[in-house]
Amino acid sequence: MRTGFVVLPDVEYAEYTADAGYAADVFDTPRVFAYPSGRPWVVGDWAPGTAVRAEAGPVRVVVIGFCPVTTARLTELAARVRTSADVDALAGALRGSFHLVVAVGAEQRVQGTVSGLRQVFHARSGGHTVVADRPDVLASLTGAAVDERLLAARVVCGGRLPPPLRDRSMWGGVSTVAHDSCLLVGPEGVREVRRWRPPAPELPLEQGASAVREALLTSVADQAPAVGRLSADLSGGMDSASLCFLAARTSPSLLTVRWAEAEAGNDDAFFAAHCAERLPLAEHLVVPQEGCPTVFAEPDAASDAEQPYLFPRMLARVRHTAELLARHGARTHLAGHGADELFGALPGYLHPLLRRHPYRAVRRLRAHRALGRWPLGPTVRELVRGGGVGDWWRAQADQLTDPPPPRRLPPLGWGMPLRAPAWATDAAVDAAREVLREAAEDVRPFAADRGQHQFLTAVRTTAPAYRQLGRLFGGAGVGLRLPFLDDRVVTAALSVRLDARVTPWRYKPLLADAMRDIVPEAVLRRDTKGDFSEDLRVGRKRNMPAVEAVFADSTLASRGLISVDALRTALRTPQTDLSRDFALDQLLGCETWARTAHRHPRLPGGESAPQPAS
Repeated sequence: MRTGFVVLPDVEYAEYTADAGYAADVFDTPRVFAYPSGRPWVVGDWAPGTAVRAEAGPVRVVVIGFCPVTTARLTELAARVRTSADVDALAGALRGSFHLVVAVGAEQRVQGTVSGLRQVFHARSGGHTVVADRPDVLASLTGAAVDERLLAARVVCGGRLPPPLRDRSMWGGVSTVAHDSCLLVGPEGVREVRRWRPPAPELPLEQGASAVREALLTSVADQAPAVGRLSADLSGGMDSASLCFLAARTSPSLLTVRWAEAEAGNDDAFFAAHCAERLPLAEHLVVPQEGCPTVFAEPDAASDAEQPYLFPRMLARVRHTAELLARHGARTHLAGHGADELFGALPGYLHPLLRRHPYRAVRRLRAHRALGRWPLGPTVRELVRGGGVGDWWRAQADQLTDPPPPRRLPPLGWGMPLRAPAWATDAAVDAAREVLREAAEDVRPFAADRGQHQFLTAVRTTAPAYRQLGRLFGGAGVGLRLPFLDDRVVTAALSVRLDARVTPWRYKPLLADAMRDIVPEAVLRRDTKGDFSEDLRVGRKRNMPAVEAVFADSTLASRGLISVDALRTALRTPQTDLSRDFALDQLLGCETWARTAHRHPRLPGGESAPQPAS
């Protein structure tokens, strides 16, 4: 059973689809917003209080997600809409993270968020276009099959496969709307229209920090649940601490949670305790190691049907945390996911900086090299390398089976190098190459500036995975909220000059300045980062027999994508770093998803469905 929604056309066939398929067989507790004709318009299952509907003449609006708007206010905004282009102003007046569905006469407009946390998909069924927030729901309707070549690319490229290829639906015939676009469906057909462009990164640090601060203050203040408690992660890092101290301003009964570390040298505990002392009205939960599932626990657990999990090694721990929070009365949980992607030290900005301000770039490059121990030769080659983003995709296709690049190769290009793991078959590699070369033909950079492109790539790679985590929390009755991925926060962060946002001399300077006088100075000045390699080592040792058992009867192997013998050899060979664990993590996500997809239900639809009357 699933949560989500579909947007149906106002035809007799849609009524059959809703009644015979979705309402009965897909959604847990189906809800329906109807057309004036009485036929179903938006059908789905969403958490109570997360959908608002309004009408104004021929305009109908539905907001689904986290958005503090009343029906009266939404009606007022809807009354200003005359055409689908006017929806830009309506969307700009709303806060939060949500899907927006608007019908203006006979035309529909559907959009998600620029981060990709909320996406839009569409497919043809019975001669009509059906839109949804989940591709697997559309696959159920249309009887779509798995895109085998894309699955091969996921197996071969793992977690480094970037968007837009990572955004592509895992189901053939189910299309993905670009994050920066909206979908228009009307009498003239179906088309995507770009609705958002990344801001020019021109603001100085002080002005940009003020904008980020205001956006975060507003986002977190909107989160207090109508019922139940508000909870938040408190790991000891700047990201979670920021949300906790912002939340404590409006939620005196705040509940914080963190997992205890397996590594005694991890100083997260010190900074988390420092924050907890300054949040005396909050309740603080610390989950001990022995009270929490280890990494890679329950590796055979069923997957989310939408796409392979990006972090399957952590799923048992996430489920345990969500259930624990629910038992303590939490109904909304804040997490800092997205902050690393927005405020982290991505060094792609050095590439354009070297061409505009070479002396400043060289000085910064020296500091980055010292911190990251970048080798001189490969670093220089990456900096002088030209070519566009399409050239990068073609190069990755050509180099899939090359030896791994230098271990400390600086990430200065359009993306991280892609290399096939030892267990990928020749057939999988050939299929992945085809997919990468096809992507190179029509790909465009997310921003003209390579540094800005890197930040958007990072956000859009992980945001859909965080959406899947949100479903895990939702299964326990807790809504997961990620304020750093709200459109207004993303736009504010991306507006700041890249050489102010990234510096080798400070950690997350933009977020630190935005949280000045809110978060304890000790946390903002922190120059260490917790290490969880011991958690990974303990979990691997304890759960590796169960992981190997998953692949003993591998669906991926039956599809000719992996060699189980090569995988078993790799897993039993000593490793010098954690790269193989991360590659295994991605493979496990593909394996469990492929098993789920194999059992995917088929609902009435596609060629076997009754056709609408002519």
